[in-house]
Amino acid sequence: MSRYMCRTAPAIVPDNMWKLKLVGLLVVVTFDAISHLRVGHTIVAAAPIGEQHLQKPSSHKANIDSTKQHQPGTCISAINMNDENKFPFLDEIRSKFAHQPTFLQSVEEMALALDPLFNDPEKGEFYKKAFVLMAEPERVIAFRVPWMDDRGEMRFNRGWRVEFNSALGPYKGGLRFHPTVNEGVLKFLGFEQIFKNALTGLPLGGGKGGSDFDPKGKSDGEVRRFCESFMTELYRYLHPSTDVPAGDIGVGGREIGYLYGQYKRLTNKHGEGVLTGKSLLFGGSPFRPEATGFGLVYISKIAIEKQLGKSLNGARCAISGSGNVAQYAAKKLTEFGARVITVSDSNGCLVFDDGMTDEDWKTVIEAKQTKRARLYSIENDVSGKYVPKESPWTLEGIKYDYVFPCATQNEIDGEAASHLIENGVKGVFEGANLPTTLGGQEVIRKHGVLYIPGKASNAGGVGVSGFEMSQNAQRLQWKPDDVDKKLQDMMASIFDQMVCSSGGGTLEEGANRAGFLKVVQAMKELGSVY
Repeated sequence: MSRYMCRTAPAIVPDNMWKLKLVGLLVVVTFDAISHLRVGHTIVAAAPIGEQHLQKPSSHKANIDSTKQHQPGTCISAINMNDENKFPFLDEIRSKFAHQPTFLQSVEEMALALDPLFNDPEKGEFYKKAFVLMAEPERVIAFRVPWMDDRGEMRFNRGWRVEFNSALGPYKGGLRFHPTVNEGVLKFLGFEQIFKNALTGLPLGGGKGGSDFDPKGKSDGEVRRFCESFMTELYRYLHPSTDVPAGDIGVGGREIGYLYGQYKRLTNKHGEGVLTGKSLLFGGSPFRPEATGFGLVYISKIAIEKQLGKSLNGARCAISGSGNVAQYAAKKLTEFGARVITVSDSNGCLVFDDGMTDEDWKTVIEAKQTKRARLYSIENDVSGKYVPKESPWTLEGIKYDYVFPCATQNEIDGEAASHLIENGVKGVFEGANLPTTLGGQEVIRKHGVLYIPGKASNAGGVGVSGFEMSQNAQRLQWKPDDVDKKLQDMMASIFDQMVCSSGGGTLEEGANRAGFLKVVQAMKELGSVY
């Protein structure tokens, strides 16, 4: 049998709707092919990008990262260095993935931190070869996701799972449902996930997935039908020892429940740790919702005390975003005596001159977790004031001690970073993945501001996901205090790794080198690179 069979697949629809039209190239891969996939092989079932009505097909557009038009402060140019030829061994990657600038940005940022390793007289060439191999996913799965809206009309989106690196363990990383999602964005997230997971000390590889589906404005029924269709395609690639997704932007407890329910129906299996972030009723872990935000504050507290000799008590802290990470970072900061000055969403931000109160926090939680409302709708219910069309990084006349970008990638560019420096910022701790552009990072380094990248500071989420997998394997549920203690110990260990691997440099360099060296050693011992 031929290993790969390809055919064009026309969409069949009623004649009175629109004429028969080719919607994409479907690549059918046999089970035998899947078991013999090579590094870099791509499984593709193509369809037009974006949420579509089948009655109104649109032309297929190139898969270009589109975050710039959606996110304030986004730097769409991924390679923005003083010396464009600093890493000539990356030229092929730059050429091959020029249409994926966010992914290239993450590769370039990592390469900058690893420069001393690349120049090592004995192992430099080996590290370069390993790095180039790491930048190519082991497997990319792409598929269409048809679903029916509440009017009975069929729509479809694209879905992906980037299985990036399994040297340390099964692929582990979240699913993101957002209109800006495409293969390049997921590759950036998956690449970062490799090193983040390595820092946790748990046996976890790196991966990421998602869809350009937008849950915002959809009914529960529409979200459920989409999740069921998404899992109908993805479930065949999941296993506790192969690939274990979790949530991310647009994928919270509701979506995880719908996805796991469909997995259970399709496989007739319950209790398998194929998804994390589940409800406590069916295999979830205590502290999983809080883990990323709490872990972010735990490691920032350690860094502030040990690196700056200061305390969070009384500090003015700015948070961007108002989702899961921002919510629980705000809660833990308040518990440590800090004053949370801002939270935000894509429409604007709430500013609390004297700090967010417990009642303010509860109001934000209800708006975001229960009502799924925008922050402007609660302006009259909180002690803060709402400022439309601004982010915490563009507000004038407000002083911060520490900032916690928890919204999305590339939200702090060079201009925003300079603005923060002028306002007295002493530390930047990333709750989101790569929220600071290369230009922003350059400004931060130039001024000696304490900086911990997301691959270290937001690793608490995936760490507790790993704990959830362990609990599922044991058929046990740990006590909340035990999980919280393990989370604190893990964040302390990550800080120690950053310090030990920095070589006298920055914590950022230490985080990148520590994660890279773990993965390289595992790949070498497995015979994946030599």
